[in-house]
Amino acid sequence: MFRIPRPRSLAGQLFAVQAVLMALVVAGCAVGGWFAARDQAEEAARRQAGAVARAVADSPSVREAVRGPDPSAVLQPYAERVRADSGVDFVTIMDPRGVRWTHPDPRHIGATFLGNTAPALRGETFAETYTGTLGPSIRVVTPLYDGGRITGLVSAGITVEAVGERLGARLVVLAVGAAGALALGGLGTYVVNARLRRHTHGMDAAGLSRLHDYHQATLHAVREGLLMIDGRRRISLVNDGARTLLGLTGEVVGRSPAELGLPAPLTGALLADGARVDEVHVTADRILVVNTSPVAGGGRRGTVVTLRDHTELQALAGELDHERGFTQALRAQAHEAANRLHTVVSLIELGRTDEAVEFATAELELAQALTDQVVTAVAEPVLAALLLGKTAQAHERGVELLVTPDSDLPATPVLPSRDLVTVLGNLVDNAVEAVTGRPGARVTVSARGTGTAVELTVTDNGPGLPEDTDVFAAGRSGKGPGRGLGLALVRQAAHRHGGTVGADAAPGGGARFTVRLPLPGPRTAPRPRAEAERTP
Repeated sequence: MFRIPRPRSLAGQLFAVQAVLMALVVAGCAVGGWFAARDQAEEAARRQAGAVARAVADSPSVREAVRGPDPSAVLQPYAERVRADSGVDFVTIMDPRGVRWTHPDPRHIGATFLGNTAPALRGETFAETYTGTLGPSIRVVTPLYDGGRITGLVSAGITVEAVGERLGARLVVLAVGAAGALALGGLGTYVVNARLRRHTHGMDAAGLSRLHDYHQATLHAVREGLLMIDGRRRISLVNDGARTLLGLTGEVVGRSPAELGLPAPLTGALLADGARVDEVHVTADRILVVNTSPVAGGGRRGTVVTLRDHTELQALAGELDHERGFTQALRAQAHEAANRLHTVVSLIELGRTDEAVEFATAELELAQALTDQVVTAVAEPVLAALLLGKTAQAHERGVELLVTPDSDLPATPVLPSRDLVTVLGNLVDNAVEAVTGRPGARVTVSARGTGTAVELTVTDNGPGLPEDTDVFAAGRSGKGPGRGLGLALVRQAAHRHGGTVGADAAPGGGARFTVRLPLPGPRTAPRPRAEAERTP
């Protein structure tokens, strides 16, 4: 058994359904048009026959001929002229009994009229379809009056065959119009479905459904953030990872990234027309790697954005940098200790034991004094160890690192060790970098507790802060743009624990950075996006 193959693609199925529906609609309209045309043709025939019959009945010459001795001799030529001029198929004039005085075929003159005459004899004009000597016809019969009495009857008609010929001409026009409508509709449907086929890549409904299911599963499965921004710069899609990384709540689809309260650099990257590759951006509590790719296809059709969380990796990289710095400091200290040990040995070999003991004791006292000063001022062990290591590093770079005498930090942990290293380590590194190579380079660290908060201050005598610049923004430091994420990480860590950061000019020249952190206990709600205040 032959079976018509079913189209596989969704566009093909829609085209088949639309083509069948359009054919049915056009066929229905054609049938309806045919019935309407037939009714109109029959009504036109009745009107035409009625007009002719009434005109003949009202003619004075006809009434005069009826009074004469031989009506047929006068009326037959007249009826034939009227028939030829009016376009009807017959004009029959008869007496009240129905005996014909005229007929298109003279052989039927004198015979009885085939059809109804009773309504006309009652004075009515009526129409009917009747089969007479010429076949089925649409005819109108009307009375002929003379002096108020009916002296005859007039019938005019058009054969059904003639009406069919007239209708056939209309049907040709109707058929051409229906065929044209079907062709145009089919062409339009084909064009629309061809475009649909391109957009659906020839997939069927089941394939599109599976693709949608895979799409949704993928969006919720990946940990990386994914955003899709349409051509009007509105968010059209966001997955769970992007909500988490950007801290989004509520409905964001249909909104602009500029309305989400994100940092300005990150918002600019999301709205940019060009591609962005592995850009690092800092939010209130995360470090994000952002990649954007415009959607190809002509014009601005949208942008696909991917987000990766770089927070833990950046923190580990920072710790690794600090450990590397400590290692270098220890190597330098070992080299320095070896030089001092050689000096002591040489003094002993020269018999100058007193000078050797004095030299060794002075070095030990100096190192112990530095350790005692730091430990006394800063009881927090991680912070004390960090400052001792940074002091050695600064010394190797020709920078004097001092802890102010008024420093008094309790042993209570202020921050987790990782965040503490991030905050103070980056501030000290930034200050040391700013003054390295300058005469009398000095960095001063102050750590004071106020009962409910801890205030860390790092001051240097370097060139100071750049004008009109947010030094805590990503990609900036105290020495200008392009210096990394150090200060941005400081602000992020402080804000994450409800603290504040600030930068201003030091009283004696240089820069001063201040971080204020609440002590553990009843904590105030962290401010998600506090801005650093800078005093000129």
